[in-house]
Amino acid sequence: MGHHHSSTGQANKKNLIIAMIIIGSWMFIQFLGGLWTGSLALLADAVHMFNDFSNLFISLIAIILAAKAATKRRTFGNHRYEVLSSLLNSLALLAIAFFVVKEAIDRIISPQDVMGGAMMIIATIGLIANIGAMFALTRGDVKNNLNMRGAYLHVLSDTLGSVAAIVAAFIIYFTDWNIADPILSILISLMIAFSAFRLLKDTVHVLLEGTPDHIDIEQIKQDLLQMKGVENVHDLHVWTITSGIDSLTVHLIINPQYINQQDALIQANQYVRETLDIDHSTIQIETDDMRRFEDQNI
Repeated sequence: MGHHHSSTGQANKKNLIIAMIIIGSWMFIQFLGGLWTGSLALLADAVHMFNDFSNLFISLIAIILAAKAATKRRTFGNHRYEVLSSLLNSLALLAIAFFVVKEAIDRIISPQDVMGGAMMIIATIGLIANIGAMFALTRGDVKNNLNMRGAYLHVLSDTLGSVAAIVAAFIIYFTDWNIADPILSILISLMIAFSAFRLLKDTVHVLLEGTPDHIDIEQIKQDLLQMKGVENVHDLHVWTITSGIDSLTVHLIINPQYINQQDALIQANQYVRETLDIDHSTIQIETDDMRRFEDQNI
């Protein structure tokens, strides 16, 4: 799994760089276009793109730092940098959504004229740029990697912002209803906030060393109890170090009349590696006599 995570990290790094080039090249034009047309949707999208560029850069640095070898002070390595990057991305998305909603409410109270035609052209080109960046990121592991998912959600929020800007521009161009711009900005911001909250929830779950969603602790316990010579299972813990790297610890009490400690360890390790696909595990084999001795000395 370590080699797979390393190769996936290299692919994610390459895709992040491509997305950064696309986002960065269009960001300034979008910002100037928003100032020229007076569109909040375009300005919000440009701010999103600047924030996206920054957070894509943070995600890239996290991947580079996570690839560093483990040290005496960080025996698990630096993989948690990717989780911290995901935390920053989710908080940044929530902050963006809040400030766009706040500005949109001000625009609803005090409507401003918007150049619908120019806004439509700029927003359409922005949509193409965002789709290109999304395509680059989807070539990486955006489903299982929290860091990449955070980067992807940033670009997705920009893509939705571009769609909102196009719809708003269409309405404004044909009806002169300028309030469509802030209304659609609010709707998109609420969608962004919902996705960001889910990302934040998943990230905090990892930081609190919660059990991965795909792991059933009770099923693992039952599987271990069904192994030859295993009489009891305790101190079973499974947590995520970073996306794609899980760890397990467990104590097994065996009956030495049916199996020796070495064979018990071999069968348990085989189950953890092959069935659970977990390479990082610590399995302690005990007998009843050992357990009673430990309890007496607590």
